Order: sequence, then C-alpha cells, then structure tokens
Amino acid sequence: MILQGKKVLIMGIRNKWSIAWGAAQAAQEQGAQVIFTHHPMENVEKLQELIKEIPGAKTYECDAATDESIKEALEGVKKDFGKIDGILHSIAHANTEDLRNNFIQTSREGFSHANDISAYSLVAVARIAKEIDLINEEGSIVALTYYGSEKTMDNYNVMGVAKAALEASIRYLSKDLGETGIRINAISAGPIKTLSAKGIKDFGSILDVVEKRAPLKRNVTQLEVGNVAAFLFSNLSRSVTGEIIHADNGFFVTGI
Repeated sequence: MILQGKKVLIMGIRNKWSIAWGAAQAAQEQGAQVIFTHHPMENVEKLQELIKEIPGAKTYECDAATDESIKEALEGVKKDFGKIDGILHSIAHANTEDLRNNFIQTSREGFSHANDISAYSLVAVARIAKEIDLINEEGSIVALTYYGSEKTMDNYNVMGVAKAALEASIRYLSKDLGETGIRINAISAGPIKTLSAKGIKDFGSILDVVEKRAPLKRNVTQLEVGNVAAFLFSNLSRSVTGEIIHADNGFFVTGI
C-alpha cells in the first residue's frame, strides 16, 4: 500500500458522490489515515454517518472564505492528529447565475466570489498549513481543477476563469512550498455527476460528448480520480510538483 502510515486531510467533503469521497476511499485503501473538513452549511449528521465507513475518520468545520476558519480547522487537525502528509483541496463555488449567464454578464461580486472560494482558498490553506507547521517534509498538496480552465465550456464561464487562477497559483506555490520540501499539484478531472455539477446547465450532454470522443471511450469515475490523488500523495510522485495531471480518459487531447 503506497500510503501506509500517512495521514491525509480531505478538505471539502459533501457526500458520497463527491470526488473528495473518491479520494478518501482511495487513500484509505492505500493505507492512509483520512481526516476531513466540511463547510458549516453541510449536514453534519449525514457526514458523520458517511465517514463512519473510514476507521478513525473525523471531520472539522471549515469556511474557506475566511482565514480564521481555515486556521481553526487546521489547528484542530494538528492538535488531534499531529503533523500530516497530504491535503486535498476540493473546494469551489460560483453563483448559479454566473454559471448560466454569458460570461460577459458576470458581476464584479460574482467574479470575486468564484475566485476567492475556488482559487484563493488554496493559497490560504497552503500558507496557513506552512505557518503552523502542519505538513511533514516531503508532504503533498493536491487540488482539483477542470478542462474549462483551458478551453471555453458552455455554462462553465466564471468557474473556468477561477480554475485557471487556481492552476497558475499552483505553479507559483510550487516554488514557495518547494523550499520546505512540500509538493503541490492538481488533477484536471473529467466530468463526474457530483452535487456541484448539477449547477451546470445541460451537464448530461457533456458526459455524452466525453464518452463518445475521449480516446478511452468512457467517462472517469470518482474513485479513478481518487487513485490519481493517492499517487500524488505517495512517495512515488516525490519528483512531481507544479503539475496539472489530466484524469479524463484522454479527452483533453481531442480536437475537432
């Protein structure tokens, strides 16, 4: 098992259909102790029932919109579990109208909100984790992104811009974190039926196109993306940082 003895924090768990849950399952299967954070608005009782499937798991409330909440959550993790070896950033949000309207109609507030929650929160998590010495040397931070950061995608709009900012942030963070031996990468996952995906109009048609045109002729699963995260948490990827790895069955290479 490639994560035996490691402790991994999954930030942004929502339900059993989320990519974060796939990553948690993969990490646990590879021997890791798994820890979670959740948004204050999530149903904690349902989350507690879900994470019972992972021995020793615990979840901490964390509002990624505030540094104070991030710090409180990360300090709680360190108090209860000591230093950890990996963090998965599975946090993103945009206002529904800013996804469904044309991008040119994006409000100033909506633009700021999407970039704050979806991109800046990663910077805040990395900085605070470093300040409180939460991550072990040769630890790994992994974020989730999407192809809409590279190409225009209908009904993705401001989130595509936010994911582009996230990816650029990873490249700059790789330099700062590398000074202490910590790696940071992102997984550009193919489309998956998650709760967040419901906010994207005509999402089902995207799944149909990917299944038809991806070289492997199928859509990716949450566990498959989770397995890539497990690899990035492991020592097998200790030379990889600042990278955006596509886990979309090759869809990103297709042209017209």
